[in-house]
Amino acid sequence: MAIKVLVVDDSALMRSVLTEIINSAPDLEVVGGAPDPLVAREMIKTLNPDVLTLDVEMPKMDGLDFLARLMRLRPMPVVMISSLTQRGSETTLQALELGAVDFVPKPKLDSLGGIESCRVEICEKIRGAYGSRPRVPVAFIAPSKPLPGEKSSGFAGRSGGSEGGAGLDKLLCIGASTGGTEAIKEVLCSLPEKMPGILMVQHMPEMFTASFAKRLDGLCSLNVKEAEHGEKVLPGTAYLAPGHSHLSVRRVSGGYVCELSRSEPVNRHRPAVDVLFHSAAKQAGANALGVILTGMGKDGAQGLLAMRQAGAWTLGQDQDSCVVYGMPREAAQIGALEEVAALKDIGARVLARLRGGERRGMRA
Repeated sequence: MAIKVLVVDDSALMRSVLTEIINSAPDLEVVGGAPDPLVAREMIKTLNPDVLTLDVEMPKMDGLDFLARLMRLRPMPVVMISSLTQRGSETTLQALELGAVDFVPKPKLDSLGGIESCRVEICEKIRGAYGSRPRVPVAFIAPSKPLPGEKSSGFAGRSGGSEGGAGLDKLLCIGASTGGTEAIKEVLCSLPEKMPGILMVQHMPEMFTASFAKRLDGLCSLNVKEAEHGEKVLPGTAYLAPGHSHLSVRRVSGGYVCELSRSEPVNRHRPAVDVLFHSAAKQAGANALGVILTGMGKDGAQGLLAMRQAGAWTLGQDQDSCVVYGMPREAAQIGALEEVAALKDIGARVLARLRGGERRGMRA
């Protein structure tokens, strides 16, 4: 039975294009197209779609307002159709916070190539949303950044976090995809300022990673930024792979540096989690910690296995707390995970490990 999709967009042309793209897949079917949220509300009642695609800037009711009401009254999988602009990326991140499962860039209508280039992605994101666990957003209060000179508790390494201490040898690597923006936010906001360097890969386009890093930086005690080629990995800082490049790590005298590459996609992704994890296995070995979060597909599984085989501690998000239990499941199936934990517990497990907690077997 085909997955039923309702397309919500104020542009008749865009509704037509999206309908053609979605209906070209044998397992997907557009059951209706709504020009605004008010019409969409009635269509949801009568057509009972499985997945909603939603534009943001529409008449009568803003897409974000509609999404907030929808997730409160009738939670369902929503895929945002987003414009690749600064404003569009910031709005999309707000939509993900409100409960949207995923997003895809709006197809470019100026050429057939622009439409064809996003055909596979749109259909895959809808399939992923259909298999996702609807997330009802809850009130969330993030820790504020400490004032200059203010102390914060955290991991300081065996030598108290001073230059050359054990803490500076440690490296935390995080990978995520579908549902990962909120998962990464929750993990980072549960960590204190005093942490080893953190490297992260989240599958998203270039403009979105810049906005995402900026948003995280304002929420977390840690400093968060897009990674730059050749920059030193500093404690208390989380580096996000830019959407145009793979992120890897290289060990140098006194620590690590970030390396960026625009080489071919891996697992159809650039940036790819596997690239980061494989480099951590090779360059950091047992000093690395690897965490794989919610996401569709298998990216990161082989790299995490390489990390574990190199002596790193590895952790996967559990099925119940994942929006899409794909990447962690693949990692679990090949023996890449040392532990499994609910999203709300991942920060605490990382801190316990850094503080010298005992190794434990995988926990359900």
